[in-house]
Amino acid sequence: MTFLRIDGVPHHVEVTGSGPVCVLSAGLGLGWFDWDPVVPLLAPHRTVVRFDRPGLGLSGHARVAPTLRGEAERVLRVLDAVGLGGERATVVGHSLAGFHAEAFARLYPERTSGLVLVDSSVEERPRVRVPRGARVAGTRACGAVLCAAGVPRAAGPVLRRLTAPSPWAGVYGTGRVWRAALMEYVTYGDVAVELAELRRVVPLPGGVPVTVLAAYARGSGEWLGRQRGLASRLGGTFRVAAPAGHLVMRDRPADVAAAILGGDVSCP
Repeated sequence: MTFLRIDGVPHHVEVTGSGPVCVLSAGLGLGWFDWDPVVPLLAPHRTVVRFDRPGLGLSGHARVAPTLRGEAERVLRVLDAVGLGGERATVVGHSLAGFHAEAFARLYPERTSGLVLVDSSVEERPRVRVPRGARVAGTRACGAVLCAAGVPRAAGPVLRRLTAPSPWAGVYGTGRVWRAALMEYVTYGDVAVELAELRRVVPLPGGVPVTVLAAYARGSGEWLGRQRGLASRLGGTFRVAAPAGHLVMRDRPADVAAAILGGDVSCP
């Protein structure tokens, strides 16, 4: 477990294994530990880098609201900070972090060896209605009220254990994590719009493999259709993890590892 200061914020980072580099970035409000089931399958074959965005997991308080380019640059700076600045990496993004991973591949092609999107967020026609400044200010005020009322401490760990049990559920009892997760939620549309604009002007690097791994349990196939459409737009390979909920890395770790390694992986 390592803490690295980037732009004055302590970032929690973990590096495991050896071999070609892959960096794992979890979805909205999630932490490094959500990748725990996948890491043992990757570590014999890859140098696995996990980190917490500011405010989340064990990282320090977020100082600014997130932007797409800022999060793509964060991945770059984490890799540089752990001594992997000369390496290309397979960038893996789950949910919201799929936006960040794709932006990294577009902005830093010389540092990208592959792109894997794990049940990534998809926005075909992104837009925002309320000005960003008002949303950010309102969210900060809301976070302050919730923390003053003790809501994170009272409800956070319980909600996390009910939705996705983890021995690290206690981190959701901190106002720091609640504030960061709320801010990621209210700026989601901004990040989606930024990505749509980036796609228009910056192509994905040629020759870099792209894999879209979609979760499917039962019911409507609409989500699979949207994920398949994303794979088609990016010129990538489409895979399905089933049965799996949105936290694919917990439900089907071998499927996630296989998407990253490019083959079939069996759980130990």
